[in-house]
Amino acid sequence: MKTTFACFLLACISIFSISFIQAQSPKKTAKSITPESIINHISVLANDSMLGRKTPGPELEKSAQYIAAQFKNFGLEPVNGSYFQPVYLSKCRLGNNNSVIITRGNTKYNLEIKKDFIPFESSANISVDAQLVFAGYGITAPEYNYDDYANIDVQGKIVLILDHEPGEEDIMSVFDGAMLSEYGKHATKLKNAIEHGAGGLILITDPLNHLLIKPIGSPWPSLSKIIPDDAIPTKLVKNNKDNSIPFVHMGKKMISLVFEDIDSLKNIQKAIDESLVPNSFSIPGIKINIRTNIEKNITEVKNVVGFLKGSSAELSDEVVVIGAHYDHIGYKKKVQPGVDSIFNGADDNASGTSGMLNVAEAFSKMNIMPKRSILFIAFTGEEIGLFGSQYYTANPLFPIEKTVVMLNLDMIGRNARDTLQLHEAKEQQEIVSIIQEQNKILKTKLKLVEQGHSGGSDHAPFIEAGVPSIFFFTGLHKDYHAVSDQVELIDSIKAANVARLCFGTAWHIANDNSYYKSK
Repeated sequence: MKTTFACFLLACISIFSISFIQAQSPKKTAKSITPESIINHISVLANDSMLGRKTPGPELEKSAQYIAAQFKNFGLEPVNGSYFQPVYLSKCRLGNNNSVIITRGNTKYNLEIKKDFIPFESSANISVDAQLVFAGYGITAPEYNYDDYANIDVQGKIVLILDHEPGEEDIMSVFDGAMLSEYGKHATKLKNAIEHGAGGLILITDPLNHLLIKPIGSPWPSLSKIIPDDAIPTKLVKNNKDNSIPFVHMGKKMISLVFEDIDSLKNIQKAIDESLVPNSFSIPGIKINIRTNIEKNITEVKNVVGFLKGSSAELSDEVVVIGAHYDHIGYKKKVQPGVDSIFNGADDNASGTSGMLNVAEAFSKMNIMPKRSILFIAFTGEEIGLFGSQYYTANPLFPIEKTVVMLNLDMIGRNARDTLQLHEAKEQQEIVSIIQEQNKILKTKLKLVEQGHSGGSDHAPFIEAGVPSIFFFTGLHKDYHAVSDQVELIDSIKAANVARLCFGTAWHIANDNSYYKSK
């Protein structure tokens, strides 16, 4: 009897000890995130041999391979059989086969490129021959009870619209006052035209507020004496399906053929602005043929991903994303011998990438797995337009509606050791409360920054997609985007503390049954 009781007591003690160890393991594991480990990864990514990790480039590829090797070494799983998510970029050149022919009655008018029309780079490689329709500003804004497409059929037709938006210079305008709203942007107008079935889109500068009516379109080097050929910007291709339409900017010739003179168009525009009532109509007797020829050179770069499957049958389909961008801005091509030319980007953002890698390793060392799944992402192309995170949210590896939070690490290794900025914090009170609770150990001074004041970083596309997000950031400094952003200036103790705080926050969210996103 005594032996049986002793065995029972020993078993209880063992179970209690195991439970105690498991309960303590997150805090203990967080201590494995060390300043030495932080510096080790930064020293690789910010080495001169990486030439500033510019997107795209062979050194960026080397960095991606390094990060993927770390994920594999930690025991993280690939996604869909790969540690890489391809991201597609394009550089566009204006081809030689662009034309606009307007037929009015029995007369044909061959318009001249540059003088009369200039294509936008978002235009399709296609020829369209169709009737012409005027659709005001080309805006559909249901919240303002305004829709230029409401009473007009544009299916398969070429739509003529004004640039900008009603009340452009009116501080009382519902369209963000005198600020250009999202509805006034060219990309939004093009998307709206496509959604309404338009076969082509012509933009003309609204003459009521602008004296310069000549076409501008996109800044093609082939049409300019001052734009160098290598100035063509790199653009993100969110999908490989070219569902665009011909999209051109036109000038006075188009206005005179359709409206007779600029004053007639001004009167139409003025009536729309003053009444906020659309005035869209078909234009009989005019047909237009538009051919746009845009040559796109597609380049593939990579987001790097590592996955940790959650342990809960109920919650493992929900995903916590922990991300950091690993690219930077490259190097100077023309410098004097002996002058530093490499933008190493030790803080921006080898520090955040190292922090993310340390958090990933800490999770992999846990003797119990989190209930929710964790996706670690090293984003490409942040410096040239948040391309990696934009691509991910447009092409998510796991459903966005099942993504419960995004924690972003960008520049976490400089400035006062005891301070940390939390951007988007005022909009994410539940996450902030979790961070504050985790911070009781580190006692870091947290500065809460409201949405819209964080600048551009990879949490922004997640917020736009409806994912609660927090940006861990230690602030700008004089070495930001300078060749002096070197490893030697990193405060590795601070970076390790930020990474530990991120780990603790992620662990809590990944295991909290009551976290609001799951409700």
